[in-house]
Amino acid sequence: MERTSVRVIGRVLVLNGPNPNLLGTREPALYGSDTLGDVEKVCHETAAAHGLKADCGQSDHEGGLVDAIHEARTEFTGTAINPGACSHTSVAIRDALAAVERPVVEVHLTNIHRREEFRHHSHVSGVADAVICGAGTDGYVFALTRPARLIGEGAR
Repeated sequence: MERTSVRVIGRVLVLNGPNPNLLGTREPALYGSDTLGDVEKVCHETAAAHGLKADCGQSDHEGGLVDAIHEARTEFTGTAINPGACSHTSVAIRDALAAVERPVVEVHLTNIHRREEFRHHSHVSGVADAVICGAGTDGYVFALTRPARLIGEGAR
């Protein structure tokens, strides 16, 4: 049987902020039963289907997220980020993403606009190429599809 290979067009950082390490056990009625490991598996599969390589990371600390974003400036062609609660509080993460100058997609498991009022504003959204919220873990599939299109268009 002949194997077809997908040409890798880029490397995408999939970055999760505080608390996704608790997925599957933290408020499953709100966040679902998928674990962070399940999310990362979907990210690797989705990225590969679009000619990308996904590198997944998670930190409960704002500085760890900023450090990872800074590394992305030279190592990655795009970023998909679920900043979690940091999206509502962190200008540092927003500024780091703005400095990367690569496609950025913000993803949230829940619809932040249907939740508490303080969650309605995200500092990250203003520098993101796309924002996906309320799609559960499927949001990561969408979050990786968009950078693949943007990276592919830039390669032409």
